[in-house]
Amino acid sequence: MTKSAVSVMLILSVIVLLNACKSSVKNTRKENNDKQEVFPVLTEETAAGFAGLALKCSQQEYPNKLSHVMNDSSEVLPPKVLHPVFFGCFDWHSCVHGHWLMVRLLKTFPELPEAEHIRKVLNDHFTPEKIGREVAYLQQVNRKSFERTYGWAWLLKLSEELDTWKDPQGRIWARNLQPLTQTFVQRYLDFLPKQTYPIRRGVHANTAFGLIFALDYARESGNKALEAMIIKRSKDYFLQDKHIPARWEPGGDDFLSPSLQEAALMLRVLSPKDFVTWFHDFLPDLAEGKPVNLLTPPDVSDRSDPKIVHLDGLNLSRAWCMLEIARALPQEDARVDVLRHAAIKHARATLPFIASGHYEGEHWLASFAVYMFAVAEKGK
Repeated sequence: MTKSAVSVMLILSVIVLLNACKSSVKNTRKENNDKQEVFPVLTEETAAGFAGLALKCSQQEYPNKLSHVMNDSSEVLPPKVLHPVFFGCFDWHSCVHGHWLMVRLLKTFPELPEAEHIRKVLNDHFTPEKIGREVAYLQQVNRKSFERTYGWAWLLKLSEELDTWKDPQGRIWARNLQPLTQTFVQRYLDFLPKQTYPIRRGVHANTAFGLIFALDYARESGNKALEAMIIKRSKDYFLQDKHIPARWEPGGDDFLSPSLQEAALMLRVLSPKDFVTWFHDFLPDLAEGKPVNLLTPPDVSDRSDPKIVHLDGLNLSRAWCMLEIARALPQEDARVDVLRHAAIKHARATLPFIASGHYEGEHWLASFAVYMFAVAEKGK
């Protein structure tokens, strides 16, 4: 063999070796990416940590942000007197979804180390007498808009969670909660015909969020009147929406995505075919990964700030909406992968910071995380 032939053979050997290395690196990257693209799973160890947060804050009366209209000086009272069940977790609605969290974790992990403690707290709180005092509070004058509709929605989600549990104690708690549940059912029925325009901001009063949980409850409980009312008003509010300005999101204190909450509601209201058509007009550029800011987790610059930390909640609520929407689309649709990848990024951006050491986030974020996990599990 000539020297030139040997040189050529050496060069070819080097090229083959380099290509093999590149292929190996590429395959390794693909394997790593595949590992990273698996949605996080709620483990019993993580659940125990979340349960600890909920147990602590459900008993912690202060600091407390009351949403309390005082009719006279006799109503200058501490949270535990005003709300014998939901007095902790900084505010009423957070305490409600903290109780939902405890019920959900008991159902998911019956042998959780904190199970006995959770049962003790729930048994102490969900008594007819204490629930009756919560109802009596709502029946006072100037309380018509109390917790509308965020707190209403979470109370119905709590009721739904108890109603679908076969646990003997859970059945008692569900029955005891019914007067409060039915009070909020009636408030939805009274209020929705009067609400001419939806509230679209990504915070507590967001109309779409309030209707999602209420619709889930109505269907699970068989309340046809509530279901029909929500379907009608959802279409009144949102059916004609096109080219939603999602590029404006997020707002600086959002914990809900106005666009994604609306889409998550409409997928419950419309037929699968009609939803696909509606969603295409609603977010037409999603298949191209636009708008980028909707698909990118927001930066949470200060978790000790009670408003900025809302953005951690936004990461979690965006993730669960993206998962729900991805499941509602044809699986060959390019938007499915876009939404699933974005959901994973959002979940991973916040999960390490649920227990941040700052009560501003610790009193509520675990509930959002567990609900996100529940949505993910439902899709398996």
